Amino acid sequence: MADPLESAAPQIPSGQETKGLLLGFVGVAVFSLTLPATRIAVVDFQPVVVGLGRAILAAGVALAILLATRQRLPRWGEWRSLVIVALGVVLGFPLLSAWAMLSVPAAHGGVVLGILPLATVLAAAVMLRERPSPGFWFFSLLGGGAVVAFSLLRGGGSIGPGHLALLASVVCAAIGYAEGARLTKTLGGWQVICWALVISAPFLAVPVGLSIAEHGMSGSPASWGAFLYVALFSQLLGFFAWNRGLAMGGVSRVSQVQLLQTFLTIFASAVLLGEHIDAMTIGFAVFVVASVAIGRRMRVG
Repeated sequence: MADPLESAAPQIPSGQETKGLLLGFVGVAVFSLTLPATRIAVVDFQPVVVGLGRAILAAGVALAILLATRQRLPRWGEWRSLVIVALGVVLGFPLLSAWAMLSVPAAHGGVVLGILPLATVLAAAVMLRERPSPGFWFFSLLGGGAVVAFSLLRGGGSIGPGHLALLASVVCAAIGYAEGARLTKTLGGWQVICWALVISAPFLAVPVGLSIAEHGMSGSPASWGAFLYVALFSQLLGFFAWNRGLAMGGVSRVSQVQLLQTFLTIFASAVLLGEHIDAMTIGFAVFVVASVAIGRRMRVG
């Protein structure tokens, strides 16, 4: 007998789901350069500046966009959701991942973040009451387990402080993604990240200002370019596609596209940082991509 709650859940049209998956992939492609760019930026800048300062710069652009397009103010009930989004993807993930990049290679960090899709599904199940089928859970766990195994193999079976920081950043991002998808349905996809940045900026200005006063902002062109990328693309424009994709295609299903981010990040690390891609990396990439392809065929209510 079918679960009445699952039977009553509205199903997403296939065309809308496809568009959601495509938008999700665009967001993932943007996010895949975040860790390599962050690792370049922290060579010259403090993690606080890279992790939080990028949000201040992005907030200035976001405010200009909101004013130019005459967006309405969030309603009273939407402010709470915006705070959750801000804590997850404006404060928690950027700061923790920037700190981790001081000690963890970008490619290895990308593999650790491979469990983010699974964490996002868990957040959606708790926060949005999505109901993935057992088959969906199986292939999600299979893909997530593969990237965790890859991480442990590359790390010699040990997990240090940098890895723990990345795992904590996964929790922050997953909660922010799920709440952002819910809020997108009433406020709009790009509006969510813009408002989250704007309300965060005043609180981030103090720690960023103190860090700049103590350490300065002197850096190479590469560090400045990497900082501008994480500020304008990773922190702002990537979310335009990502939030909309999650809302259109469903958080549980579209979030699985992010499994590909691990291997896009590894490829970007090889190009930008000169890291080597071996047979093990390729083998795990094929396995995880297969789990995503099969998992997206499973029912999600």
